[in-house]
Amino acid sequence: MEGSADKIFEVLKRYWGFTEFRPVQERIIRSAMAGRDTLALMPTGGGKSLTYQVPGLAQPGLCIVVTPLIALMKDQVDRLRARRIPAVAIHSGLSPRQIDIALDNCVYGDVKFLYVAPERLATEAFRLRVERMKVSLLAVDEAHCISQWGYDFRPSYLRIAELREKLPGVPVLALTASATKLVAEDIMRHLRFAEPHILRSSFARPNLSYSVRRTDDKNGQLLRLVQNVPGSGIVYVRTREGTEQVADMLRRQGVTAAAYHGGMGHAERSLRQEEWVAGRTRVMVATNAFGMGIDKPDVRFVAHYAMCDSLESYYQEAGRAGRDGVRSYALLLTSPDDGGRIIKRFEQEFPPLEKIKDIYEKVCSYLQIGIGDGAEASFLFNIHDFCAREHLYSGTVQSALKLLQQNGYMTLTDAQENPARIMFCVSRDDLYRIRVQRDELDHFIRTLLRLYNGVFTEFRQIDEGEIATWSGYTVERVKELLKRLWQLRVIRYVPSNRSPILFMNEERLPRADLYISPDTYKRRQELMRERFEHMLDYAANETRCRSAVLEAYFGEGDPAPCGVCDICLARRRAAKQKSADAAGNAAESLRKEVLERLAQGPADPRELADGFPGGVQRTGEVIRQLLDEGLLATGKDGKIRLK
Repeated sequence: MEGSADKIFEVLKRYWGFTEFRPVQERIIRSAMAGRDTLALMPTGGGKSLTYQVPGLAQPGLCIVVTPLIALMKDQVDRLRARRIPAVAIHSGLSPRQIDIALDNCVYGDVKFLYVAPERLATEAFRLRVERMKVSLLAVDEAHCISQWGYDFRPSYLRIAELREKLPGVPVLALTASATKLVAEDIMRHLRFAEPHILRSSFARPNLSYSVRRTDDKNGQLLRLVQNVPGSGIVYVRTREGTEQVADMLRRQGVTAAAYHGGMGHAERSLRQEEWVAGRTRVMVATNAFGMGIDKPDVRFVAHYAMCDSLESYYQEAGRAGRDGVRSYALLLTSPDDGGRIIKRFEQEFPPLEKIKDIYEKVCSYLQIGIGDGAEASFLFNIHDFCAREHLYSGTVQSALKLLQQNGYMTLTDAQENPARIMFCVSRDDLYRIRVQRDELDHFIRTLLRLYNGVFTEFRQIDEGEIATWSGYTVERVKELLKRLWQLRVIRYVPSNRSPILFMNEERLPRADLYISPDTYKRRQELMRERFEHMLDYAANETRCRSAVLEAYFGEGDPAPCGVCDICLARRRAAKQKSADAAGNAAESLRKEVLERLAQGPADPRELADGFPGGVQRTGEVIRQLLDEGLLATGKDGKIRLK
């Protein structure tokens, strides 16, 4: 074990430049290296990725990482490759050819990390290749998704148990930032742990001061925070319109602020994010679409203009403040009517079962999927465009998609970068006639065919910049010509965009065959209500340390008060005041006793001081005060008497 310990420190220093691990990181890594199934409970930002990347590099073979977050997948692969570590990702946004190449590289190449979306585990291409891979570790990120008791259950995660059968002797490292006791037990059961084994990192953030303000003037309270705490911050707002309104209010008060939400174009969102990260914009006012994968350690405050759906979401979003360990602030603003608004939102997000079937049919029609088609296919899905076209509330649609996912019909992935794609929808003979008729298009089509193979049989990713270089046109002209060919019905063209992808777990079914389990529906409703209630309790709490409430929620046994939240500070002020009041009362009582004693006749100062329980010093102070006030006098014999 000593040799492997040396190896993990060598890997840490070589690839990351660090010389020591965080306390729990090393225990998790040693456990994985020892071949022991391990469930690691670590808060977001706690360095989860190192716990599987270090053992993956310290041992021969390949580490498979199952994660549903495509943006995180791409980010991790890019970071590993930047450190010259071979890594690949397989997800719904790739073509079958790209997936084949990536899997072959895992079997025959020197790939060290294979990131895979859970819905790909069931595909024939993956099942056939994985048995031929030399796997050293199976890491399962967002492991709470495997539990039906969790808030984000995904049936595709249950396939991991089948994957374990194909990888005998390979240990599993399950990671999550949020698991109650029930969910933790469920994770270990579904992943077929040889024995229960949990390693837990502290959820305490000693430098983060949590506070709640109940107010009808949220703008005023927000301005107080922004004006009193220097440095950059994030303000989370529930709606897109709200982000624009709050950002505008801050700008009118002289604060550099920008709005950020999913309805903006990708280029605009990227620019605003860059401006904020660089410090040119001080405050980002955003929906919860903002924050994933952003590495800005010096965020000094995070304010929530409205309550989150759960303490999991709140802890994650508030926790983006103070990652550098410097004192930072997390403020939750609530108003008397918040409870009613949450109940209304709750009702909207649980459509009747017939409404869910309507949405299923509308989504399939929107994506042009016929009955019996679509199994294991991926589609770009712009949920905002869909909702606008069908006049549906996005919360209702997202909840319906969640229930359809939990019943195994379709999976909506997170938004990601999608390169432009084309596929010819005419035969080569028809294409020849078009080329004869139009010289400019003739040259352009020749360029496309020279650069890309297989465009007659499947969608192929293209690079508009590469086409511009080889054709001699500008990128703008290339896009115009692609659109022209699209209008002529020569090609199907999907411009580059940032959009979620909808993966069909199975073929489209007729409405009559679609079955949504009433138990699943009811359980999801109960879980959501339960999570809302914990959030409401946190906001209403006036007696218990806020940090301790959060730590207890995430399973810490006996959390100590943080000393810096609004509850702890109020308690400290009250104790100080009580102490001052007690001291004042004692002094007043002593004054009375001294005056009563001297009413009986003069007394020697020392004898007088010795005669009281307060001691010489305190009695002396009271006597000096009474002398200064002119209530006592000192005689020629040195004795003190009433004046």
